[in-house]
Amino acid sequence: PLEPEVLQWLDARHSVRFAPELERDPRALRQTLFNVRALIAPPSVALDAQALHFAPVLRAVGRLSSGAENLDAEACARAGVEIVRPGTASAAAEAEFAIGAMLQLLRRVPVRSNDGMLVGRELAGATVGLVGLPPSAQQLAELLGAFGAQVKGYDPAVHQSDSRWERWKIEPLGLHELIQRSDVLCVLMHYFTRFKGLLGERLLPDCKPDQVLVSLGHSSLFDDEALAEVLESGRMAAAWFDSMEPSMLDFGRPLRRVRNLQVTPRVSGTTRESRIRSAWAVVRR
Repeated sequence: PLEPEVLQWLDARHSVRFAPELERDPRALRQTLFNVRALIAPPSVALDAQALHFAPVLRAVGRLSSGAENLDAEACARAGVEIVRPGTASAAAEAEFAIGAMLQLLRRVPVRSNDGMLVGRELAGATVGLVGLPPSAQQLAELLGAFGAQVKGYDPAVHQSDSRWERWKIEPLGLHELIQRSDVLCVLMHYFTRFKGLLGERLLPDCKPDQVLVSLGHSSLFDDEALAEVLESGRMAAAWFDSMEPSMLDFGRPLRRVRNLQVTPRVSGTTRESRIRSAWAVVRR
């Protein structure tokens, strides 16, 4: 649901229908779309070429979360439907969540010190590798700098000469080198099908010993067999995913048996403050 004041603002300017019951009724949704010019839908609602066929006047679909799962971007483009997302609205919340996850994993999952004692670690002085440069990466780099961490980064769409690296105080590295050198690896990258399994058997086995992983990105960026192997072997100390495809944890799948893996249900960007920012950003566009 939208924030009440946002819904009132919309209702004063347009004919608005609030219909949460359509989330679980695709047929009723298609029937409703016939004269709808704009739709705000949760990630659970699919909008593909078939659904767009029933929406001849639709021009915009809004998503309050930063992801675009279940939205067929190519079909929307062909139909002249713009996908409206909140942009930077959840960046601060995601950055705070990532910091909290890093602190917990470093302190809660002990490693063996030189004298053989099991101890936690500090974020100060650690090397943190950021995979992907979404808006949250800038705020995350600022917070990490305040802790005294060294921040490195990689993004396949951002050249090493891009000014963002210097402005955001992130040292650019190749992906393999980043994984080898990071005490903490934080995956923020947006998912496209060409990146499916990118973080797999060619990269993960070379991770820095006792590395901890925090991922706010789509779990399909990972090869689950390779990830399970480095976690079970102890090469990687622990991992925290804020979003994971349910099928990856099915019985018989490699990650099902992994004990040093934590999964939360996409809560990194969901705060009271970010929900309000997201709602206003989407409805105004």
